Amino acid sequence: MATKKITITVPEELLESIRSRVDSRGVSAYITEAAVRMDAVDKLGELSAGLQEEYGALTDEELRVADEWLAAIDAKHDELTARARAGTGAEVRGDVGREAA
Repeated sequence: MATKKITITVPEELLESIRSRVDSRGVSAYITEAAVRMDAVDKLGELSAGLQEEYGALTDEELRVADEWLAAIDAKHDELTARARAGTGAEVRGDVGREAA
């Protein structure tokens, strides 16, 4: 990916906070990663709005099922994190949360 140098203005406290936690990546890489994430969030918002316009809002039942699915994913993540901390070598599988859908 081609890059272009720009100038941005950020609050001093934010810059100090970023500098305190970056390693060899540096401030530019940190800011770039944050911008990439925000760009993805914006694109998801645009997709969501388009889908809602085309198909209508999700029903309460659809939202309930989605919430259950996300809760199952969160629970599996918590379990895997606890196993990893305990040194049991837990593996992450691609089908996490499918049983709740």
